[in-house]
Amino acid sequence: MKRRSYLAGVAASATLGIAGCVGGGTGSESGELEVLHGWTGGDGADAVDALTGAFEEAHSDVETNFQPVGGDGNVELNTKILQRLVNSNPMSSFANWPGNNLERYSGSLLDLEEDVWEAEGYKETMQDRVVEICTFNDKMPAVPIGSHRMNNLFYNTAAFDEAGIDAESLGSVPDFLDALETIDSETDYIPFAHGMRAPFLGLQTWAQILTSQSGVDAYTDFIDGDGDRDAMIEALETLQEIQENYINADASSIGYTTAGQKIIGNEEEPSEAACIHGGNWLYGMFRSDDEFNYGEEWDWVPFPGTEGIYFYHVDAFVTPAENPSREQTIAWQKFVGTKEAQIAFNNLKGSVPLRTDIDPSELSDFLAMNYEDLTDSEAYPPTIAHGLALEPEAMNDCKSAIGNNFSGPYDAEAAADGLLEAASGNE
Repeated sequence: MKRRSYLAGVAASATLGIAGCVGGGTGSESGELEVLHGWTGGDGADAVDALTGAFEEAHSDVETNFQPVGGDGNVELNTKILQRLVNSNPMSSFANWPGNNLERYSGSLLDLEEDVWEAEGYKETMQDRVVEICTFNDKMPAVPIGSHRMNNLFYNTAAFDEAGIDAESLGSVPDFLDALETIDSETDYIPFAHGMRAPFLGLQTWAQILTSQSGVDAYTDFIDGDGDRDAMIEALETLQEIQENYINADASSIGYTTAGQKIIGNEEEPSEAACIHGGNWLYGMFRSDDEFNYGEEWDWVPFPGTEGIYFYHVDAFVTPAENPSREQTIAWQKFVGTKEAQIAFNNLKGSVPLRTDIDPSELSDFLAMNYEDLTDSEAYPPTIAHGLALEPEAMNDCKSAIGNNFSGPYDAEAAADGLLEAASGNE
């Protein structure tokens, strides 16, 4: 495998020699636990506040400094982390995606296998899949906090009722397109709430369409560098049809939070959209509104055509090798893997604990359902837009293929070629 470490968002084509700047020792110990994360508002802020508050209560003797770094898709967070690592100014720990995403930090990560994974028995209590994902270059530098499912279709029950649509009957992309057309012609709702400000939003929806139309093997073949160009173009043309006909007029200028708010509405602006695709962080948004309840004002089905599949996303906390607070950092990483931490965080974030010994009754009804699916689905393809499926450079190239060719005017063939080239370099 070709190993690339680069400063994403600052100089995408430059190589960053982190390994030469950061050693494997304990660093200059400050005693303060400094943790960076990207959850700056809404569901994420509530969840990380619950997590850090529980840690501070359990470890009142530890001086803490939890810092949010905002921005779409962790771009600003990743940039800040890399800048500090290359300047030999590491933080204690940072939130990030494990798996292939860790390539950007290659040579700069602390091995937690003995001090955390083995000491706490996490290899036995975490899902086998996430144990593998948190292993990188024969080290275990990350502890997972939760998993988001990616193949979700959340819908406004009032909009679907008005249009006479049974969401459970949507078993394919053609069914979904027919439903969008019915909503468009029979109601005043925007059929599909969508954000396009960041290209990962289109990329993640395209992945669902490809899987639905051509099967999960078509998706996994693509991320393995052997994609079917015709199938990819077909999925892109479907995404184009949706974006040209059924989305909100302001899509190009908004992200998923504003798009999600179009489903919820408020006193000044009632709900105006019928459905939305995204990770179940959208549930984290929805649950914060007491007037917008699961099974009443909103509901959920797998993205049409992906029944039995759990598109896999993982959030984790990762540790730099040249650690400024090793003892406190180890205590934090141990805490992240506990039942207490995983339940406190995920119930608010809308994600699912990755421990196998969680009592589902300690989760909300929606998350309990997702927890069951996390352990009992037929396939678990890794997310393309969140660091698991592809190394960082390849993932960024996929985003560029969408951003450059798929926000109008549309060029499905050029986008497919860009995606194929990106995935073929993930070796």
